[in-house]
Amino acid sequence: MSASLTDRSDPPSAANNNKPGAFLKSNIDVNLSNHYSSKVYTSSAPISGNVTITTKREVPFSAIQILLMGTTRTRIEGIGAAAHDVTHTFLKMNMPIPESTYPTPRTLETGHTYTIPFNFVIPRHLTINACNHEMLSSQLQDHHVLLPPSMGTNWAKDDMSPQMARVEYAIKARVLRLDEPSGKHVRVMEAVQLLNVLPETAEEPPLNITAQDTLYTMTKTKTLRRNLLSSKLGRLTARAIQPSPAILGPDGQHLVSAPTARVELHFEPAGADVPPPRITSASGKLTAHTYYSSGTIPTFPNLGDSRGQQFAADKRGVYATSVPLPALPTPATRWKHHLTSSARRDSGYSSNTEASEDSSSSGPKASLLSRTKSSAPVYHTATVDIPLALPVGRKTLVPTFHSCIASRVYTVALTLQMGAGGGGSGSTTVQLTVPLQIGVGGGADTDRAGLPSFEAAVEEAEADEHLRPRVVGVPEEQYQGGSVLPGYA
Repeated sequence: MSASLTDRSDPPSAANNNKPGAFLKSNIDVNLSNHYSSKVYTSSAPISGNVTITTKREVPFSAIQILLMGTTRTRIEGIGAAAHDVTHTFLKMNMPIPESTYPTPRTLETGHTYTIPFNFVIPRHLTINACNHEMLSSQLQDHHVLLPPSMGTNWAKDDMSPQMARVEYAIKARVLRLDEPSGKHVRVMEAVQLLNVLPETAEEPPLNITAQDTLYTMTKTKTLRRNLLSSKLGRLTARAIQPSPAILGPDGQHLVSAPTARVELHFEPAGADVPPPRITSASGKLTAHTYYSSGTIPTFPNLGDSRGQQFAADKRGVYATSVPLPALPTPATRWKHHLTSSARRDSGYSSNTEASEDSSSSGPKASLLSRTKSSAPVYHTATVDIPLALPVGRKTLVPTFHSCIASRVYTVALTLQMGAGGGGSGSTTVQLTVPLQIGVGGGADTDRAGLPSFEAAVEEAEADEHLRPRVVGVPEEQYQGGSVLPGYA
């Protein structure tokens, strides 16, 4: 959309002119339509307004720029070395201003106000040139061409970010003048209007977490005892399933979809008379991990051995800060009882598969050996679901993202207090650390814009049927020699 320079005469202030030594300063301002300080922009959101330039003296210029810019800044502070600042401009959209709209000669006259309208739309994806460095997986490339959220800027609430990593979006207006000796443009005037941007994000598949991924603890095994000196009651294994994503509204102020943590429990009692434990309380802690680097990051920084990443060749850093989750409900533990394979064989329900899984021995001697190794003929399993409430009222939770020099991921430390032996005198604590994706959903208008209408779907189906390939073949014998084919009778 074209822009124009509108000249509105504004006579210089006589009061200022009469002051001896007064400095007459020119002003440039970015004015956004329907904007307020806490407004949040998301994917495909329009940004419109105008730039006003008021001059108190004649200002020769060569060009005027109005830009929508996205910038990531990181700062690495080394021991005994100067801090290393890195800036990565991942988004730069230039509002075209036709040459015919510039005044002739190109001089902003004294006491005049010039108005230049502009229009931008927050893109859904970056161009492929925004990320062209080497990386170890194509999946990471898909993340790097997504817009990161604003981080460490002017959020009304703490966004759990360090000073060493910032993501900024801004409308910048510049008046440039060509420097003849160097042939470069010099900024004569500049105005900046910061924006809060939360791009819409899609749900990611669960992470493939291995033993090498030290940030997460998906499985924990504990020995249960009534007290420190008593004999063991059994062995409890807890295995967590990655929770579903937490989806925020486009403004980031409320949850559209709350996550649920699922934990699978497996209890092997020391004796047949030992009852399984029960969960007496549950609590959680949300931790935001912000990764930043002085060079491009070729891998997912949250995967692998995160303990040694600050010593990597590209001088990475990580900042982690935690906040307790609101009170979690105590889940009811409904145990299912199962016979061990040896108990099933002793009861006459053994199968060939079960027999082959035991040992090379067979017959009564093998059954006796099984009973000797396992003192209890049963084990117990249970699955519990724990809804997770997030502190959106106290914190600004920017969505999970990975960019070229900065990333943000979240973990939930889930603590289960277990009453040993069915809630006896002893208890044990099991803590699991699971990944949590935080995303941003689109509004109703955004979702509807991407879906075809019912009428359009019907028309498309009719067109497909009309253009469906026909197969021509020899008719059956009863229809040969006639003038009518099947389907036309």
